[in-house]
Amino acid sequence: ISFHPMRPWVLASLHSGLIQLWDYRMCTLIDKYDEHDGPVRGVDFHSQQPLFVSGGDDYKIKVWNYKTKKCLFTLLGHLDYIRTTFFHNEYPWIVSSSDDQTIRIWNWQSRSCVSVLTGHNHYVMCANFHPTEDLIVSASLDQTVRVWDITGLRKKTVAPGSSGFDDRIRGGSSTDLFGVQDALVKHVLEGHDRGVNWANFHPSMPLIVSGADDRQVKIWRMNDSKAWEVDTCRGHYNNVSCVLFHPRQDLIISNSEDKSIRVWDMSKRIGIQTFRRETDRFWAVTAHPSLNLFAAGHDGGLMVFKLERERPPYVVYGNTLYYVKDRYLRTYEFGSKRDVPVMQLKKPSQNRSYISNLHYNPAENAIIVCTNLPNQESCYYDLYVIPKSVDGSSNPEVGNSRSSNGLAAVWVARNRFAVLDKTHTIQIKNLKNEISKKITPPACDMIFFAGTGNLLLRDGDNVSLYDVQQKRVMNKVRVPKFKYAFWSPDTAHVALLGKHVINVCNRKLESICTIHENIRIKSGAWDDNVFIYSTNNHIKYCLRNGDSGIIRTIDLPLYVTLVRGSNVYCLDRSCKIRVLSINNTEYKFKLALVTRSYDQVLYMVRNSNLVGQSIISYLQKKGYPEVALHFVKDDRTRFGLALECGNIEVALDAARNLGDNLCWERLSTVALQQGNHQVVEMAYQRTKNFDRLAFLYLITGNLQKLQKMMKIAEIRKDFSGQYQIALYLGDVLERVKILNALGQKHLAYLSAATHNLEDECNTLKSTMQNDDALPSTLQNPKLLRPPVPVMPCEGNWPLLTTRKSFFDTTASGGGNSMAAAVEEPDAVGDTDAWGNDADMNLDEGGKDEFVEDEDATVEDGEGGGWDIGDEDLELPPDLEVTEAVGTAEEGYFVPPTKGTSQLQVWCNNSSLVHDHVAAGSFESASRLLYDQIGVVNFEPLKSIFLATYARSRVAYTGMPSVPPLFGCPHRNWREAGARNGMPGVECKLSNLVEKLQAAYQLTTSGKFQEAVEKFRKILYRILLLVVESRQEVNEVQQLITICSEYILGLSMEIKRREMPKGTLEDQKRQCEMAAYFTHCNLQPVHLILTLRTACNLFYKIKNFKGAAGFARRLLDLGPRPEVAQQVRKILQACDKNPTDAHELAYDEHNPFTICGISYKPIYRGKPHEKSPFTQTTYLPEYKGRLCPITQ
Repeated sequence: ISFHPMRPWVLASLHSGLIQLWDYRMCTLIDKYDEHDGPVRGVDFHSQQPLFVSGGDDYKIKVWNYKTKKCLFTLLGHLDYIRTTFFHNEYPWIVSSSDDQTIRIWNWQSRSCVSVLTGHNHYVMCANFHPTEDLIVSASLDQTVRVWDITGLRKKTVAPGSSGFDDRIRGGSSTDLFGVQDALVKHVLEGHDRGVNWANFHPSMPLIVSGADDRQVKIWRMNDSKAWEVDTCRGHYNNVSCVLFHPRQDLIISNSEDKSIRVWDMSKRIGIQTFRRETDRFWAVTAHPSLNLFAAGHDGGLMVFKLERERPPYVVYGNTLYYVKDRYLRTYEFGSKRDVPVMQLKKPSQNRSYISNLHYNPAENAIIVCTNLPNQESCYYDLYVIPKSVDGSSNPEVGNSRSSNGLAAVWVARNRFAVLDKTHTIQIKNLKNEISKKITPPACDMIFFAGTGNLLLRDGDNVSLYDVQQKRVMNKVRVPKFKYAFWSPDTAHVALLGKHVINVCNRKLESICTIHENIRIKSGAWDDNVFIYSTNNHIKYCLRNGDSGIIRTIDLPLYVTLVRGSNVYCLDRSCKIRVLSINNTEYKFKLALVTRSYDQVLYMVRNSNLVGQSIISYLQKKGYPEVALHFVKDDRTRFGLALECGNIEVALDAARNLGDNLCWERLSTVALQQGNHQVVEMAYQRTKNFDRLAFLYLITGNLQKLQKMMKIAEIRKDFSGQYQIALYLGDVLERVKILNALGQKHLAYLSAATHNLEDECNTLKSTMQNDDALPSTLQNPKLLRPPVPVMPCEGNWPLLTTRKSFFDTTASGGGNSMAAAVEEPDAVGDTDAWGNDADMNLDEGGKDEFVEDEDATVEDGEGGGWDIGDEDLELPPDLEVTEAVGTAEEGYFVPPTKGTSQLQVWCNNSSLVHDHVAAGSFESASRLLYDQIGVVNFEPLKSIFLATYARSRVAYTGMPSVPPLFGCPHRNWREAGARNGMPGVECKLSNLVEKLQAAYQLTTSGKFQEAVEKFRKILYRILLLVVESRQEVNEVQQLITICSEYILGLSMEIKRREMPKGTLEDQKRQCEMAAYFTHCNLQPVHLILTLRTACNLFYKIKNFKGAAGFARRLLDLGPRPEVAQQVRKILQACDKNPTDAHELAYDEHNPFTICGISYKPIYRGKPHEKSPFTQTTYLPEYKGRLCPITQ
C-alpha cells in the first residue's frame, strides 16, 4: 500500500496481480494496472514525479507513469519473488528485496542496477531507505534485522571524484556483484526467535522497529558503533505482518495475522488501542507522509483510517466564534476579525484525550468543555465561566472549572445543564455542578442540545426529541450514524448530520427532507433557510425542499462555522480561521423560487450571471421553463424551452436562426395544438410538406391557396398530390384531365360519364381504340364534394384565456406580493394611539402626520351599440318556417325523470366546508367544522354562510310570470358533467391578502378594535377557503398564524390601556403586558412600535436592564433615524445603571407563549391547552372554554 504525497490517492497491489488506484475521499476506483504475472507484493509512489514502482512474483520491477497510465520500463535481475519496492526521497534510486536473499538498488533514470546487497541467508521480506541518512534497514526470515550503510554508493554514484570514477571503471564488476564498497553491513540486530517480516526506521530518532513471526514487536536503538534492543511489545497472538512508527507522535502501529491492528505507546511499551476484524488477516500498513492518515490491507480489501479526531472543537453564538487551540479557549469576532485567547484550559488527565464538543451559555457567559478518552467510561466535562474582561494577553491564566465524569453535557436552561453519565442516566445540574434532578430516559448512548427544556437522544440510528420536564419522547426520526445537530438561529429547524446523510427537521423533529452523500459530511451552518455544509471535497447547500448542489470545491476538509453574505467562515484542522468567498446566487435563486419570492427571482434574472445546464434543467424540472429562457443564449436550447412553455414567438425566432427541418416539424406540431395555423403554414412551407399544407388550407377554408397548391403540384409533376387537391376542391374536370394525362383513359371516361360531362366523354371516345370496351357507369351517381366553407378562417384559432405568469405581469407593470402588505415606517409615522414617548428629560423627536388617500373614482365609459342593419331586409313572402314534427312512431309523451340536484352533487363530491355551505347544507358544514377544528359556536359564521350560499347560484328569467331559473356555476366546468361538479369560489387567497393589508393599515394607524375585527373576519373567511396546491396550504397556515398573533397582541394591548394605573402593582402589570406584546409575531413596523412602548414603560418604573433589552432589540430592527437617536439616549441612560428596580413575571431568555385569556406567559415545557384552529395556547384551567381569539 502507498499514499500519494499530495493527492487523495492510495495505491494497492493485490495477490491477483492487479494494481488499483483509489480515491480514498470519494471511495471510488480511479484506475487499474494489469501487467504483472502473479501476485504484486510491493508498490510505492514517488514523492515528486508522477511515477510509482511495483514488484511481484514474476521477478519483475515495473516503473509506471500514472498520468499516461503506462508502464515506462521493467527492471530485471532478481531471481525469485520480489517482496518490497521503495523510492528514495532524494536520489533516483529504488530499493527492492527478494526471496533470492538479496537487496538490490536500482537507478530508475539510467534503468540499471547500481548495487546488490548480499548477506541474508533466507528470504528478505523488507528493505527500506532511511528518511534522511545513507542507511537501509532490511528484515529477513533468517531472524535478523540488518542496517546497511550506503555512503559509498552515494559518493560514487551521485557525486564521484576522478579517482572514484577510475576505480569504478577498473573494478566495476566485482563491486556490483558483492557490494563490498557500495554498501556495508553496519549493524546486525538479533533477538527475534523466528523470521522477521518487517523493519522500519523512526523518522527523526535513531530507532528501529521490527515485527516477526514470534508475535513480538521489538524496538531497537542504534548509534554509529552499535545497535541494541530497547524493549519488546507483546500482545499479538499470531505473526506480526507489518509495523511502523507514527510520523508525529510517540506511537507504534502494527498489524498481524491475528486479524488485529494494535497501537502501542512507545514510552510505556503497552498497547493502548486495538482494532479487530472478524474474518480478515492484516498484511500491510502504511502512513501518509503529511496527513494524519493510515492505510491497512487485509484479506478482504483496504481500509483508510486515522488514530485521533482532527475536528476542531468550536461553538458559534451570534457574531462570535468560540474555539479551542493549543489548550486555549479563543474567541473570534466575525465582524472585526478580532481573534484573542480568553483563558487557558486545564491540562488533560490523560495523553490520549481530546476535546469533542463545546457548549456556550450566553445568559451566564459559561461554557462546557467535553473531553473524550479511548475508554468511554472515563470521559469527563469541565464547566468554565468565561471572564468578562479580556486583556488581550497571549498567555491568559488557567480558568477555574468544575469537572465531573460524563459521556456528554449540554445546556437545557439558562442555569441548568444535562449530563449523560456512564450508566446512561441523565443528570440535571446547576451552575455549581450540583445534581438537582435525575432522569432515566429511554435507551440512548449520546445526548445533544435541542433548545430549552429539550434534548436530542441518540440510540443507534434513531434520534429522539425528549422533553425533560414531561419526561417523554415527543418524536423520533432515523439518521444512520448520527453525529451532529445544527440548529437554525431561530431554532425552528435542525439539520441532523450522519456520516453520509443529512436529515432536515422542524422544531418538533418532523422530517422535512433527507440528503444522501457518497463521501463524509463534516459540518454545517444555516444561511437564512438554506443549510450550508461541507464534505471532504466540497462546500454544498441544501434547501428545505430537498434540493442540493455544490457551491465550491475545497482541497482539504474544512469545518463551516458561519455563512454571511458571500463569505463562509471555516476552521481547518490546525484551528486556523479560513474565510472562503462563494457565489451564493444559485441557492439564493432556488430559495426565492421555492418561497415564491418572485420579485427577488426577477431581480436575479436581470442582474445575476446565472448560467449552466444545471440551472436550466432545474427550472425545467420545477416547472419554470419561461424563467429558463432568460438564461439561455443557445438557439437550440431556447427552441426546446420555448416549445415546453408554449411560447410560439420565441420558438419561431429560434427556428429561423437554426434553419433545421426537424425544428420546423416540432414547431408545426406545437403551433397546430395551439391553433396558430399561420405559424403552421410557415413551417410546412419551410419543410416543403405540401400534403399537410394542402390539408391545412382545406380545413381553414382557404380555397384560393388550395388552387395555387394544385398548380404547384402540376408544375412539380406531383400527379398524386394534384389529384388529391382536385378531390378537395371537387374539381371533376381537373381530375379527368389528370387521369387522361396519366394514360388512365378508362378511369377518365368513367369520371366524366358519371358526372354527365358529355363533351369530355366524346373527346375521350375519339381517342380510344375501336376494340376498347367502355366501362359502365353507376345508377343514380352523386357528386362527392367537400362542403363549401361558410367563412374562411383568416386569423388564428381562438385560444382559452389563461392567467399570465408573474414574470409576464411584472414585465407589463403589474403584480404585487404578500411581502409588500405593510408600509414602511417613514410613510406611516407615529399616531397617538400607539402612545407618545414618556417625559424622561430627553430630547423629543418630531412627529409625522399620517394622511390617508381618498379613494379614486372611476368614470364609466360609453360605447356604441351593435348596428345589425336588418330593418330594410326584403324577404320573399312565400317563405314559411315549419316546426319539426315527430315521426309516426312517437305516439305518447314520456316526462323526463327528475335528476340529482347540483347542490346535492356538490355535497356528495366534496368534504370541503365551502362546498357544503354553497350547496345550502349548513348542517353538514357545521358537522365538518366541528370534526375538523372543533367549532361549537356558529353564530359569528351565520352571515358568511348566508352570503356564500347566495353567491353560489345565478338566477335568470325563463318566462314571464314564472319563478326564475337557477344556474350553478362550477369551478371545474371542463370536466364537471352532470355528477362531477364543484361550486365556484367567490373568495380566494389573494382576496384575503388584500384584506390583510387593510388590517395592517388599521393596526399602524392605531385603530386596534377595528383591526381586531378585520383580522377576525379573515379567520372566518379562511374556514370557507378552497386552495389548490400544497404551497397555498402553507400560505393559509401562515395567514392563520399572522391573524391569531395580531388578535392576541392587540387584544392584550386594548386590555392594558383599559387597566388602572394608580398603584405600583397596576404599573407592573402594565409593563408585563407591554413586554409580552413584544413577543408576538408582528411585522417589523409594528414590532418597533411595541418595543418603544415597552421600553418607555420599563424606563418609567426604573427597570433599566429590561428597558435596555428592548432598546437593543429595537435598534436591531433599523428604525427611523430620529427614533434610533431617541432609543440610543434611553440605552445610554440605562447602561449607567443596568439594574431592575422591580421584579416582574417576565423572562426574555426563556421561550414562552402567551395565554389568550389571562395574558400570562406559558414557558416551554409547562402544561397547556391549544386551540385546534388558531393554535393559541391557554393555561390548563381554561380547558373547555371558547377561544376568545375567534369570538
